[in-house]
Amino acid sequence: MNLARIKFFGLFITGLCKVQTVGFEKLAASFDTKASSDSSLRRIQRFMADYLLDTNLIARIVFALLPHEPPYRSSLDRTNWKFGSTNINILTLAIVYKGVAFPLLFTMLPKFGNSSTNERINLNQRYIALFGQGSIDCLLADREFVGQHWLDYLNFNHIRYHIRIRENFWITLPRNGHVVRASWLFIHLTINQQSHNSLIVKIKGQLCYLSGSKVKNKQGVPELQVIISFNKPEQVQTLYRERWQIETAFRAMKTSGFNLEDIHLTDIDRIAKLIALLMVAFVWAYKAGVFLKEICAIKIKKLGRRAKSLFK
Repeated sequence: MNLARIKFFGLFITGLCKVQTVGFEKLAASFDTKASSDSSLRRIQRFMADYLLDTNLIARIVFALLPHEPPYRSSLDRTNWKFGSTNINILTLAIVYKGVAFPLLFTMLPKFGNSSTNERINLNQRYIALFGQGSIDCLLADREFVGQHWLDYLNFNHIRYHIRIRENFWITLPRNGHVVRASWLFIHLTINQQSHNSLIVKIKGQLCYLSGSKVKNKQGVPELQVIISFNKPEQVQTLYRERWQIETAFRAMKTSGFNLEDIHLTDIDRIAKLIALLMVAFVWAYKAGVFLKEICAIKIKKLGRRAKSLFK
């Protein structure tokens, strides 16, 4: 980046935090320069149309701004919406930390629906190439991210993982060859009770450990939560709860923060540039919130919750 691009970058990030929307007209009006709003708008449009933004550079910026040290727990998930006839589908790898997740790398999926094994592997390999496998504590993921080749990749590379599976998956018990439903191993659990299977099992041809818990879902209905792990899962239920932090990041990028869904772009490359800028704005706003909290404490409500998040 040359100096002009760096200045634009700073204006765009601070503009996002001021107006809390990705609307180009509002962003242009927020730029703290002597140029007119029309001139700033054309500057934004040229950047989105012509500039080749290096998303690996963006990842390095976010990585340098993270508020804690490695090894990191990462969360893999997708977010998607539809604008007109265009499906916007984003596979994201984020770093989880104290109730929030910082998006670090992403892939725009040219389709609607789940990611493929190759897309997941490529995203994870980008992370390793940039930051090293030693910076990974574990990978957290939901039921979408299960498959024989995917688990083979994680096991072969000794990448610790805790991934939820559907409770009706078939499990092979290597000690006797019996094949049972995953739910059968945890049928005895009651609400808020958890357990782990001390012996290794085989799922989709891959060896792993298994744990389960009985919880209430968002609708208050009891459901079994079954998780597979690379290593012994004594602490897996506590670790897996951190996966939900990526949903906080998605909300911050959408309705609770920068209103990404207000975007009126259909070109995937331009959307990718905007998301990259949002990633930096998100971690920058969080760190600014940490700083401001030391100056003026956030009000605590009657039930013990903060009146606003560090991001807000």
